[in-house]
Amino acid sequence: MAREIRSVAVIGGGTMGGGIAGAVAQAGFPVLLLESSRERAEKALDRIVNGRPPAVDDADAAARIAIGTVDEDLGKLADYDWVCEAIVEDLAAKRALFGKIEPLRKPGSVVSTNTSGIPLRTISEGMPESFRRDVCVTHYFNPVKVMKLLELVPDTDTDPEVIEALAAFNRAHLGKGVVFAKDTVNFIGNRIGCFWMLSGLHKAKAALKAGLTQETIDALMGRPVGLPSTGLYGLIDLIGLDIMDLVGKNLSVNLPEGDAGRAFTALPHAEQAMLARGQLGRKTGAGFYRMLKAEDGSRRKETFDLTTETWREAEDAALTAPNDHAETLLFAETDEGRFAWDLMGGTLAYAADLVPEISDDIVNIDRAMRWGFSWGKGPFELMDAVGPAKIAARIEAEGRPLPAMLQVLKNEGGETFYGDGGASFLGRDGVRRPVPQE
Repeated sequence: MAREIRSVAVIGGGTMGGGIAGAVAQAGFPVLLLESSRERAEKALDRIVNGRPPAVDDADAAARIAIGTVDEDLGKLADYDWVCEAIVEDLAAKRALFGKIEPLRKPGSVVSTNTSGIPLRTISEGMPESFRRDVCVTHYFNPVKVMKLLELVPDTDTDPEVIEALAAFNRAHLGKGVVFAKDTVNFIGNRIGCFWMLSGLHKAKAALKAGLTQETIDALMGRPVGLPSTGLYGLIDLIGLDIMDLVGKNLSVNLPEGDAGRAFTALPHAEQAMLARGQLGRKTGAGFYRMLKAEDGSRRKETFDLTTETWREAEDAALTAPNDHAETLLFAETDEGRFAWDLMGGTLAYAADLVPEISDDIVNIDRAMRWGFSWGKGPFELMDAVGPAKIAARIEAEGRPLPAMLQVLKNEGGETFYGDGGASFLGRDGVRRPVPQE
């Protein structure tokens, strides 16, 4: 019998746990939110209701959230269809919590962890069969209320009905775009997105040396390639340089041997110095950029020049042909084009080599990047727009092996990864199939 989710227990009331609890309550379902103490639970509920922005929109939704503590109220899990763990990213803590949860939860309930960096197999290893059958990863993007992406990741023993139930609930009631990932480091969105950011910090050094400004680099990595206007440095300012450092350290431990991302896991020298002095981005008031307020109330934007390691007035970056569209930019014999090919072309090639490691098909990868990183086109959609044959020819001309999916496309003899007006896609076996509904 198919599993049905009509109630949710969330353990951990931090940013992600509170966001999940608020989204479920706003959708009309009862929520139990547990924290380590009553005080922490009350503060979590206050953030859900009164945060900026709040995670719920009205008093009725807030009233659907009951709070409690792990020590006193864990037995109440027996009344809930889905138990979602969203505590600190610590393997021992997660395993200890799941050990307590397992004998108390409702038989047939689904269990998930919101981990973003701990392999599910290490969480479920040695756990009872009933737990391994009912557990998966539900990786939401922050803020949960706004971001469309949800990555679902099963373990080898996970019952397919668990994934089906969570996908159906999140699509129908939380408005999520669901992608199906594998139990690999950083899953789909962060694997490719963090490669783009970390490799970008390194690859930008040659562009800066050639005379490009950071503002130009951000402009190139924005509208021309269909990425958000924050560009490279602006996005890292938003995320935080400290977070990127932690991501890099996790990747250095967990990336497979031979992965191209291994070359970029450590921050470059200038960025390491920024990290050391607490110049982390918007959260500290200054990162690669900062806003200064004058006595008259006017505001001025400044750029931390990575070449001189001093602050200067931010410059406007106006792009002209051929540097203003991906179709021409990636192949332009300009400093801008060479940088764009190095970073964006390198990221597209990286994505094309990750099937089937992180996902069984290109559709989930494209959706993850559109829904999780706000790319206008996913990597394979962007390659279709630029011309996969042109990309493949340049890679081969540089003496590099073709990434897996570009080789599949070449062998198949097609011109694009998607066909029939976007209704079909090329599988890794060279067979074209209908694109699944979102």
